[in-house]
Amino acid sequence: MLALTSATGKLGSAVLDAILKNSLISPEELVVCTSSDPTDSRFDAFRNNGVTVRYNNFDEPESLEKAFSGCDRLFLVSTPRISMDYNDAPLWKGREAHHRAAIDAARKVGVKHIYYTSLAFANPSKAGVMRAHIRTEAYLQTLKDVQWTVIREGLYNESWPLYFGYYYGLKQETRNEVVVAGDGPISWTSIADMAFGTAKILSSSPSEWAGRTVYLSQNNTWTLKQIASIVSKARGQEVELKIVSRKEYEDHYVKEHGMERPAVEWWSSTYDAVRDGECEIHDKTLENFLQEAGKKATPLEQTIEKMLS
Repeated sequence: MLALTSATGKLGSAVLDAILKNSLISPEELVVCTSSDPTDSRFDAFRNNGVTVRYNNFDEPESLEKAFSGCDRLFLVSTPRISMDYNDAPLWKGREAHHRAAIDAARKVGVKHIYYTSLAFANPSKAGVMRAHIRTEAYLQTLKDVQWTVIREGLYNESWPLYFGYYYGLKQETRNEVVVAGDGPISWTSIADMAFGTAKILSSSPSEWAGRTVYLSQNNTWTLKQIASIVSKARGQEVELKIVSRKEYEDHYVKEHGMERPAVEWWSSTYDAVRDGECEIHDKTLENFLQEAGKKATPLEQTIEKMLS
């Protein structure tokens, strides 16, 4: 049995969809874990197809144990509660605290293999967004009673607005100049493509991926400057990229756009990592999966044009 956390989130739901659409794992072998009411009618389609739906909450260890009970594998999607990481959260006070709660609950009920979704940055990384991931990875690597696989998911095609000026708007956007704190090559990858690759790993023999860290990204890259050109073309007017220091970037989005300073400071270090080339990935795993299935990676241009249309 495979337990899947965050199965209603962007990545989690896409992975579950890829598993079911491609018949990679029998529905009877899947346990969808949700912090919502598992009896809600939106889960009827899962139940009708034989998928088990259970409640879990990272703040309630007992619920995690009940959710994972009877499962031998766990797909652990990192928690989205990013505010836990703000202000340089010390060890076990950031999001890694939720991840450890899930890992320990899984070990307690006999889960033998944990697949953890990290991000496609370097290790060590300059990006604050990686701190909780790296801490979680390090914890998994100390364990002797459970096998693990770290899946470093590529930066989502669909997340380009976050990197392009801290939540660049879509149809309502009026900015013709976007302020960032650095630029560099990024191996952008669509959620659907990553989900397919992740589903392939989850459906393979656990021993094939045990003790491995794998990057699921396409190997083509686009810079933020190139994104500015794509956006300019899609909008029919010039959108320029302005690169400033991290301090100028933080002050700009706090003072000019009303963003919370802890959030902006946490995020701004991402540009140091991008500038250093941390997000330029050279791992053929995902492209090989797609090629075997007769698919090609989704170009970033296609995603941006669709989102702006």
